[in-house]
Amino acid sequence: MATYLTQEGYNKKMEELSALEAQRPLIKQAIAEARDKGDLSENAEYDAAKEAQGMLEMKIAKLKELVASARIIDDSKLNTEEVQLLNKVTIRNIANGAQMAYTIVTESEANFKEMKISSTTPIAKALIGHRVGDRVQVQVPAGTMDFEIVKIEI
Repeated sequence: MATYLTQEGYNKKMEELSALEAQRPLIKQAIAEARDKGDLSENAEYDAAKEAQGMLEMKIAKLKELVASARIIDDSKLNTEEVQLLNKVTIRNIANGAQMAYTIVTESEANFKEMKISSTTPIAKALIGHRVGDRVQVQVPAGTMDFEIVKIEI
């Protein structure tokens, strides 16, 4: 299954992959040092180093799989007619008037601190396909919330 990424997201994943691969020699060195300390059957340092190596290799394999199947989203084809992936959407909570702006991104690029929400979240699902001025209802654990789309940007 293809994973959709922005060019920025793809570059971040490649940097992360390089950083993880750079850790391989350090882990091998830790394993060698632990092995030199004697009996491997009772060597906690050796066990910990081998476990760390296994976790590292698993992370590397997952990232390699992700970037191998990645499809880069062409942001030149984006528009602001209606909400879609990679749009920054400003919404107003109809109940209290509070405004929020979120960028809708792929699941692997979501980062709430940066106000980037996954297209699979209830809010993003409700917004996608709607236009400025549209009112949308979002099912949240606390019930239903009503929002108005104030602005759509790239």
